Amino acid sequence: MESQELLDKLVEYSCRIFENNLVGIYLHGSMAMGCFNAMKSDIDILVVVENVITDLQKKIFMDIIVALNDNAPAKGIEMSLVRSEYCKNFVYPTPFDLHFSTMRLNWYKSDYKDYIEKMNGTDHDLAAHFVITKNRGIVLYGKAISDVFGEIPAETYFDSIKSDISDSQDEVIDNPIYIILNLCRVLAYEKDKLVLSKKEGGEWGIKNIDGIYQGLIKEALACYSSDQDMILNHSLALEYCKYMKNKIGLRE
Repeated sequence: MESQELLDKLVEYSCRIFENNLVGIYLHGSMAMGCFNAMKSDIDILVVVENVITDLQKKIFMDIIVALNDNAPAKGIEMSLVRSEYCKNFVYPTPFDLHFSTMRLNWYKSDYKDYIEKMNGTDHDLAAHFVITKNRGIVLYGKAISDVFGEIPAETYFDSIKSDISDSQDEVIDNPIYIILNLCRVLAYEKDKLVLSKKEGGEWGIKNIDGIYQGLIKEALACYSSDQDMILNHSLALEYCKYMKNKIGLRE
């Protein structure tokens, strides 16, 4: 299924399920920021509703999301459903009523009742998602972004993106492209207050990070934009993570 067709179906079914309770559907992440790679990027969606949705609505909606995810690009869909009160009057960590990503798929398929009961709470990542939506997001349906999302304090956005790279040395061997580029974009925000995609973060890193790591960043960028996997120099990658975390202000 083409990505646009998938997004159109998501909007169509969301309108049917939530009706007048649906405030808007917003695309963020790499697809909104113009650097989507079907082999390596997920499709990032925020669904905003006015009031609490029922368990039946959650079940119907999740069945649609799972069906669409089965026909999505390789990394699938990442979706959070939040209430408009927390978008307008920001709370950190941010409450959500439903979430889906491919890493949760087996849980839903094996015990959907447990999933629907427990897949809610608060999420530090939503601060970053909201800021990217405010800066670079695309309205798929509903109200304008400026009418839905209020101010997110800079310190909460920075805390949110820092938390995503706190374990970078443990993760870089298994997920080098994501970690290498993500460290760049976190440092770009810390230094220059730039809200960037991973690709843009890597491009910033090539211009602003110590030359010893240039080859590492360039290779991560090349692989991010292609279907290639990265051949990693493990010791250099671990050294890079330590260097970048020190620059960002994350001490060991």
